[in-house]
Amino acid sequence: MRKFSIYATFAGICAFLSHASHAAYPIYQGGIPNGQMMVMPQQQMMVQQPAMYVPQLSNRAISTAAAMNSRNGNAASANRITGALPRVGSNATNAGRQYYQASDYDRLADSGLYIGLSAAYAISVMGDMSADYQSEQNAFFVPGAFKPASFNYDSVIPLQISVGAAINNDMRIDFSYLRYTGLGYNNTAETSDGGGGYVPTKVDGGAITANTTMLNIYYNIDSYTGYLAGGELRPYVGAGVGVSLNTIADYVVYDKSFYSEMDPTYAGAGDLTAISDVTAYHNGGTTEQFAFMLEGGLTTELNGGIKMDFYVRYTNLGRIKTSGSNVVSQVEWLADGAGLEYEAPYDSVFHYTNWYESGRLSTVDLGVRARLQY
Repeated sequence: MRKFSIYATFAGICAFLSHASHAAYPIYQGGIPNGQMMVMPQQQMMVQQPAMYVPQLSNRAISTAAAMNSRNGNAASANRITGALPRVGSNATNAGRQYYQASDYDRLADSGLYIGLSAAYAISVMGDMSADYQSEQNAFFVPGAFKPASFNYDSVIPLQISVGAAINNDMRIDFSYLRYTGLGYNNTAETSDGGGGYVPTKVDGGAITANTTMLNIYYNIDSYTGYLAGGELRPYVGAGVGVSLNTIADYVVYDKSFYSEMDPTYAGAGDLTAISDVTAYHNGGTTEQFAFMLEGGLTTELNGGIKMDFYVRYTNLGRIKTSGSNVVSQVEWLADGAGLEYEAPYDSVFHYTNWYESGRLSTVDLGVRARLQY
C-alpha cells in the first residue's frame, strides 16, 4: 500500500510537469492533434504517444521569421568602400559614437563603360639620333650625327582617346590611341671630319610623329593610401603595352667644310684636289615598334558623371629610324696644272643604301583626362 502511494505521488508530479511544459512552450501546441493514451504497467503512469507529429510555429516565432524575411528582402546590396572615411558625430562639441558616411565616396567608384579624352604636356623628352653607318668604309663622306643628336622640340602636346570599362571598384581597363607631334631631328649635328674629329653641321627637316595604340589597365590604390584632400581625390596607378608607328620625315644635313685631298702644286691638270659643301639628303622612314607606358595619378569627379584624371605618365615609344637611303652631293675642286685649283663645272652625286640613322624616344607627360561614364 505504501508502495502504491509512492507511485501515485510520482505519477501526479509527472502529470503536473507535462501540463506546465505545454503552458510554458506553446510552440508545440497543435503539433499533436490526436493522441493515444498508454498505460505503462511497470510505472503505472500516463504518457501520450502521438499518431503524427506536425511541427508548427507559434505566433511569436512566425512574427520573428517574417520580420527577418522583410529585412532581407528590402536590404540594399553592400558596396565595398575603401580608404579612410570621414568621422561624423565625434568632435569637441558633439561627443558620442563615430559614424561614417560611405555614400560620399561611392561617387568616386568606377563603374560601367566610359570614353575618355586627354591632353598632356611633355615635361621631358628623352632620346637622340645617331648614324648607325659609322663603321662603314668612307662613312665620313655622308654627313650625319656621328655624335648623338638629341631630339629637337618646343611644345609637345600628346592627345589620347580612350574607350574602356570598369572591371570592379578597384580596376578598370581601356584601349587607347595616343599621338605625339612637335618633335624633330636636332637643328645641328656633329659629323666626322675623316680624321678622328668632328665637324658641326646644320640640319633642316626631320619632323617626327608617333601614333600609338595601347591596351591599358589601371588600379585604384586607395585601399593602401586612403582618399586624399578630404575624400575629393582617389589615387591610382596604371600600365599599358601596345604598338607605335614612328615616322621621321626627310631631312638634309649640310656640311660646309672644305676638305683638301691633294696639294694642287703637285697635282696634274684635272686631278681632284678637294671637296666642299657636302650635302646629305636622308630619306625618312616609318617603323613599327613595341611601346609601353607607366602612369600614376589622382581621380576626382565633376557634375554629370564626368571623372577627371590628373596624371604623370612615362611613355617609351621605341626606336625612330630612317629608310637607310641617302643621296649625297658635293662640290669637287680640280687642279689647273699651274699650282692652283678650281671648282668643277659639274655636280658630283652619290647614292648610299642601307645606311641608317636611328634613336630611341621616350617622354614624361603631365596631363589631364576627362572620362564620361555610361
